[in-house]
Amino acid sequence: MEISYQCTEAMSSKKLLSETRRTFPATKACCQQPSRVLIVDVTSPSWANTCSVLSEALENSLCLACSLAGPCRIPLLSLYLVQNQQECLLPFVHLKENFARVQACISELRTLPREGCFPQQGNGVVQAVQDGLQQFKQYSRHTAAGGSANSSVEITILTSQSGKEIVNQLEMKLKDVDLVSLRRIQVIEVLKRDFLEPEDVEQCTPAEELSSNVDIPILGMDIDLQTIEDNVISLEMLFKTWLHDCGSEREHLHLLLPSGGLSHGTAPKPSLMCLKCDLQERLLDPALISGTTDGTMRTADLNSLCQMTAWPATTLYKLQVVKALKSEGVCESVLYGLPFIIKPTSCWKLDWDELELNQHSFHALCHSLLKRKWMLLAKREPQNTCPSWNVAVHSYYVIVPSDSATLLVKPVAARELLMPSAFPALLADHPERVQGPIESALNSLEVEVTYNPLHLKSNLYKYLKSTLYRPLHRQQPQPRDQRPERHQPKQHQSRAKATVAPLRMAPSPAQSFRVRRDSCVHSFLPKEDDKILH
Repeated sequence: MEISYQCTEAMSSKKLLSETRRTFPATKACCQQPSRVLIVDVTSPSWANTCSVLSEALENSLCLACSLAGPCRIPLLSLYLVQNQQECLLPFVHLKENFARVQACISELRTLPREGCFPQQGNGVVQAVQDGLQQFKQYSRHTAAGGSANSSVEITILTSQSGKEIVNQLEMKLKDVDLVSLRRIQVIEVLKRDFLEPEDVEQCTPAEELSSNVDIPILGMDIDLQTIEDNVISLEMLFKTWLHDCGSEREHLHLLLPSGGLSHGTAPKPSLMCLKCDLQERLLDPALISGTTDGTMRTADLNSLCQMTAWPATTLYKLQVVKALKSEGVCESVLYGLPFIIKPTSCWKLDWDELELNQHSFHALCHSLLKRKWMLLAKREPQNTCPSWNVAVHSYYVIVPSDSATLLVKPVAARELLMPSAFPALLADHPERVQGPIESALNSLEVEVTYNPLHLKSNLYKYLKSTLYRPLHRQQPQPRDQRPERHQPKQHQSRAKATVAPLRMAPSPAQSFRVRRDSCVHSFLPKEDDKILH
């Protein structure tokens, strides 16, 4: 299967408007991330194809989340299984402290029957959504009494059924349900590549554009309808979106540009144009992974003078553009550190007109930089400095455009960091006895047009799983048909006869329900023949 990747995601106006209209209670930085409910629908013959790839992708992504230093990016996780009825495999748990329980649930997913599966009947998916919401409310009330609370929850539904049908069921059944704590529902329709229409395959090219989907507002909350392929990398990238900073309380970065034209021999105008932006990680910092450093030391590094960080987004950075650079005139050897993606902010506190103008200005900047083949050199303004500091130390960054509506920012060395590099010139001629073997060795190598990191595996997942593995001693694994059913009386041991009564949700008379019908824009995850933009 051809797999490729792209470094940025497009942002539609409808998506931006919907995001800015949501309001959530102010919480601490560590509580900005929503709790997660994953609902796996196995009532489809294609479950036989999806089971193994889903289990591997989920375990890979969660072991990575558990191993990252700092505040947990997935604070709470719950897992539901929809067969004849819904079943809660994993009630809400703190992910970092319960990876063994998560592994046990994933192992149980792997043991589900592959052939015949379960008949499609009832509204098991909707009942699982209602049960997850009720469980989150009960958990929130319990934890709020102790002074720690998580304000919102996101629900992800993985199904091989028609995504539109699932949305229609949600439309009918959730209109009387209290959705105040629900930030978003993702309906992920998992398809084999063989089942994709030709026009859908063409739309696979913009990989990782998870914002290109159908947004259906329900009381200020979004339902995102997406379509992805049932391979490990696609599902893994889906779960990795949970690791991004989900806070939208404030913008992360102010990009300051001269506000007017300059003429020769005149000083620049004092006023500056400010583009309000958000930062997004392009790569996970290997130093944040367990076993390489401890969280305390790394926190100090992240707040150093020469580094920015997109996680957690607690600091407002200001970059003032000081020069333009020709794209071919920047030497790779003076760039260092991790790159970050810059995109227009989605801060919900800003006025819609300001957000729209900011987005258009950002896109115009990207277009103009590409047209001129320029990069930007920017100086980071110092943060609130300590009174004992007599001199402010500046750091510099190179800002690189791409074909998408994003920019890439990387630290660039200044004079003080540069080491001597007096190297001899390359010789023009070489003895044939030396040149021949070198040419032969190079000719034997496979040549790829672009570098694709998805082709390389470092065994990091295996290492992290072995590090996190803690066997559960309290119970011995046993066949599913001999195991008592969850949420059932002890006398009902047969899974075939088990039933789960749907929770009774308290309706809110003041709430209304409406669905805006939009044309479905399918979004696919990585395809291999894509061009690398950064």
